[in-house]
Amino acid sequence: MKPRITVITLGVDDLENTIRFYRDGLGLTTEGIIGQEFEYGAVAFFDLQAGLKLAVWPRKSLAHDTGIPLLEPSATEFTLGHNVSSKAEVDTVMKQAQDAGAVVVKPAQDTFWGGYAGYFQDPDKHLWEVVWNPQLLPQDEA
Repeated sequence: MKPRITVITLGVDDLENTIRFYRDGLGLTTEGIIGQEFEYGAVAFFDLQAGLKLAVWPRKSLAHDTGIPLLEPSATEFTLGHNVSSKAEVDTVMKQAQDAGAVVVKPAQDTFWGGYAGYFQDPDKHLWEVVWNPQLLPQDEA
């Protein structure tokens, strides 16, 4: 397998609320909901970095498409890491997320490995880690 991940899809409970959070609260760009003409087809895509999109799709649609029963989600299954250029930028993004309606589950703080990070949950309880890692600066900042 070659590393060609182009879409990260999150199962969500309220598609419109999730769109407001990511578009209006965090400033991610989207064309809005597409695929509404199909049963279980409504989805929205957000532009991330070049070649990578974030998709939000109702949990019931994802369950239907995969044939896996809809179960209770767990926030500790995975995290999405948002790497930034400085400690100050971690604080800025954490505040932006909180102002957009995110729940800060761990305020930003120095880490044991020499970085600085915090966690928030989006409206569907997906965990995002906002992190400054001096060894892994974003490509546009390296």
